[in-house]
Amino acid sequence: IQIPCLNEVGTLREVFLDLPKKIPGVDTIETQVIDDGSTDGTSELAASLGVTHIITFKNNKGLAAAFKAGLDNALSHRADILVNTDGDHQYRGDCIPKLVELILRNQADIVVGARPIKDHPEFSPLKKFFQTLGTWILGNIANISLRDAASGFRAYNRNAMLHLNIYTSFSYCLETLIQAGYSNLKVVDVPIEINRRTRPSRLFKNMLSYLWKQT
Repeated sequence: IQIPCLNEVGTLREVFLDLPKKIPGVDTIETQVIDDGSTDGTSELAASLGVTHIITFKNNKGLAAAFKAGLDNALSHRADILVNTDGDHQYRGDCIPKLVELILRNQADIVVGARPIKDHPEFSPLKKFFQTLGTWILGNIANISLRDAASGFRAYNRNAMLHLNIYTSFSYCLETLIQAGYSNLKVVDVPIEINRRTRPSRLFKNMLSYLWKQT
């Protein structure tokens, strides 16, 4: 289970303690933090918590680079499944077994945790509209059916990990889904619950900024 982080001292402990210690069908659970140039002691906190693997960037390289570093490290350590969650504790750790279950059953190569977009209490009407529209457009491009294409809460089997190439410097979320569709990987989603927002997004300032960077 990997957690890309940028200055997450305020939430990392909570995220880590919320992760499942056992998952039916999984022999060993290891954790990794990718510290994307933090200046607040995120790596030191990760070490004190007992995180299995800590990858540290001297400078901030962006979410896509952090994800790729975690992906490469998981492959090098012969991981069968990689679960990605966020350092801001948006996603609930007790939902991780739901993502992993479909991979263990060989029903999916990638499982995306779908947030309740229409009923999300912290999303504005404009954000709900663009999230829904963007997911629909991506689904048509990649020929996959999803409810939340922008969700970073995902599980990947080893076959999917081997097929993904990260080119962008911003966010891997949409790019990898398009690659998965073109590679005939099986992508499914499962509904998940979420925690209350702990801070504003550091990935983009607003929806227009997100759309601009994605293009």
